[in-house]
Amino acid sequence: MIELRLPHSKFEDLDEKFRLVWRETLYADFDKRELERAIRKKFRISPEISARNGALIINTDNEKVESYVALYIQNNLGGLLRNRYTRRKVIYIHEGLDVPLLGYNAFGLIDRGTNLIQVRGVSGCNLSCIFCSVDEGPYSRTRKLDYVVDIDYLMKWFDDVAGVKGRGLEAHLDGQGEPLIYPFRVELVQALREHPNVSVISMQSNGTLLTDKLVEELAEAGLDRVNLSIHSLDPGKAKMLMGMKSYDLEHVLDMAEALVNAGIDVLIAPVIIFGINDDEAEAFIEFARKIGAGKRWPALGFQNYIPYKFGRNPVIAKVKPFKEFYTWLRALEKKTGMKPLVLKPNHFGMEKREFIPLAFRPGEVVKAEVVLPGRIEGEMLAKAKKRLIEVVGTKAEIGDRIRVRIVRTRHGIYIGTEV
Repeated sequence: MIELRLPHSKFEDLDEKFRLVWRETLYADFDKRELERAIRKKFRISPEISARNGALIINTDNEKVESYVALYIQNNLGGLLRNRYTRRKVIYIHEGLDVPLLGYNAFGLIDRGTNLIQVRGVSGCNLSCIFCSVDEGPYSRTRKLDYVVDIDYLMKWFDDVAGVKGRGLEAHLDGQGEPLIYPFRVELVQALREHPNVSVISMQSNGTLLTDKLVEELAEAGLDRVNLSIHSLDPGKAKMLMGMKSYDLEHVLDMAEALVNAGIDVLIAPVIIFGINDDEAEAFIEFARKIGAGKRWPALGFQNYIPYKFGRNPVIAKVKPFKEFYTWLRALEKKTGMKPLVLKPNHFGMEKREFIPLAFRPGEVVKAEVVLPGRIEGEMLAKAKKRLIEVVGTKAEIGDRIRVRIVRTRHGIYIGTEV
C-alpha cells in the first residue's frame, strides 16, 4: 500500500473524488475513477484510491505507481485549481505564461508615483463585506475567477520596478481582497525583507486568517506593519458589516494584540459608515491605545465610506462629503487627544517618486494579444509593450490579436476598448 504525501499539501476524501489542499489556501478536486483508469491503462492493475490522515492511499505495492500519480496530479493541477475561500477557478500566473505584472488592478504591481509599491500576489477574499468596493468574497455576484502569481515571478518583476524606483521603498501587500490568502505569504515577506531597496513591508488584512503561529512567522520574516480592517467592536454589528455569520471578532481582536506583542505595528483601519458605526470612533481609539498600536506609524486610519460603480453599496449607508469627514476627524482629535487622525503621506514616510513611464497614452490605438480572461463578464486581458491592458466590453478570446483603444492610464493601470 502506498501513502502519497506532497509538500505543503494534504489530501481529503470526498467519496467519488479526492481533494488536494495546497498551502492552506488553494484546492483541486480529482475524480478517483479517472485516476484509477489511468493507472489501469499504464500498469494493468486496478488499485482502489482513498485519502486518510492527509495522505493519498493507493492500494498497491507497485512502487512505480507513486511517482506516476504524483506526476498525474502535477500535470492536471492547473486546470482544476480553485480558491479555497471563494470557490472560484484560479489562474496560476508564472513565468512560462509571459504575462506582464504591470498594468492591471487585480494582480501584479502598482506604482502611484511615490516610494510605496503595491504588491498584489492574489485576488479573492474570505469575507463579503457589505460595502466592498470591488464586490469581493464568497458571495460576489460579479467576480468569476481569481489569480495567483508565482512568488519567483512576482519578485522578478518587483526587482525590475524597484530598480527604477530606487531605495527606501515601502512594499505594501494588498489587493482586491485579502492578501493572507496568498499561498506564499510568509515567503513573500521574507523575499521583500532581503531586497536591498525595501525599507518597510506593510500589509492590509482583515485579520481573520491570522493565528499565533502565522503571526510569529510573519514577524520572523520581517513584516513591519499591518493595516487591520476592523469595522465594529460589537460582535453582531461586525458580522453584519463583514457579510459573514462566521466572522469571529474576538479572534481578530486577539490577533491585533498578538501582532503588537510580536513586534509588528498595527494600524486600526475602520471604514466609517455614518449612521452605522461612526458612534464607535472613541471605542476604536480606546482599543488602539489598549493594545499599544501605532508605535512607529499612526494607530488609526479612519476611512470614509464612498460608493463604487462595481462595488456593494448598502442602501442603509449615508455618504458624507470628505470636507465634513475631515471636520469630524479633527473634532475627534481634539476630544480624545489621539493624533494624527487626519492622515498625510509624511506620517508614513511616503514621498513623491518619478512614475514608471507610461507605455500608452489615452486615445492611442495599439495592437495587443489577448492572454487571459478578466474577472467580470465581457472583460479580457491583453498584453502589449510588456504591459497588461484590461479590455472591456469585448468578445475576444485568448490568442486573438486585437486593436485596442486606450481609454484610461491612471497610475499605470490601462483600460481599453476593442476597436
